[in-house]
Amino acid sequence: MPSHGILEGTRVLRRLPDGVEERPYELFTVRPLGRVIGAEIGGVDLAEPLTPALREELNRALLEWKVLFFRDQDITPAQQRAFAAHWGELETNPFIPQGDTEHVTRFARSASAPAFENIWHVDVTFRPNPALGSVLRLIEVPPLGGDTLWADMAAAYDNLPEDVRARIDGLTAVHDFIPGFARFSDPDFLARHQDAFPPVEHPVVRTHPETGRRTLFVNQAFTTHIVGLDRDESDRLLRYLFSRAHIPELQVRFAWRPGSVAFWDNRATQHYAVNDYHPHARVAERVAIAGDRPF
Repeated sequence: MPSHGILEGTRVLRRLPDGVEERPYELFTVRPLGRVIGAEIGGVDLAEPLTPALREELNRALLEWKVLFFRDQDITPAQQRAFAAHWGELETNPFIPQGDTEHVTRFARSASAPAFENIWHVDVTFRPNPALGSVLRLIEVPPLGGDTLWADMAAAYDNLPEDVRARIDGLTAVHDFIPGFARFSDPDFLARHQDAFPPVEHPVVRTHPETGRRTLFVNQAFTTHIVGLDRDESDRLLRYLFSRAHIPELQVRFAWRPGSVAFWDNRATQHYAVNDYHPHARVAERVAIAGDRPF
């Protein structure tokens, strides 16, 4: 396995799948925030129901940009939930407190409730069917800091050395909720959920079900080891693969303001919530969309 970590030089910055050409958007404006990932959408009111045409075009934008940002959205939790439901059934996370509305989870961080989301991760990969995506709305924004970063894991796969791609294609890895939540959860609480959420295996490289792109699908929060490798080799390889999300050219960073909403493709990205605002408060609500079994 490579021991040199991240090298300097030219990156492969391919935003679209092979054979897909740039097309204009007809129903909203798109302002790119990153070379391969992240775009701000203008001219869409998330408080209003989506027409089939608008939903289709937003889905194309999601697949092409991986995370979409909406500014100045005055929406309720119910409207946030209704928007997310255009992409499928909704799910909740038993390890995160619920908000006041069904299917809406709340992240309330303050001086007495510090954040633990400052690790590169993919949501709920400990489930057999990890989430398709999530819609996050900030309710209370700290006076400084509290940004979120996303990384394009298809571009991360593109930038792996050829020998590493050959090494990992076909491998599977184990994902477990315990490492991701043990740092801040009561052991008895975790033990009560072990039967409901046993460890699962997913491909180290998944195929995106809509774009067909090969996507690196291991993350530091929930991936524990690679099946069939001894522990030392598995740990070395995973550390190398985890580091791919750290490449700035493959990232977008979003500064939240009141009324901001982010919608990301959990099948194609990792994200990291920057914890630089303590002891100020940061309150967010998230709606997650149920996904499919990675292949």
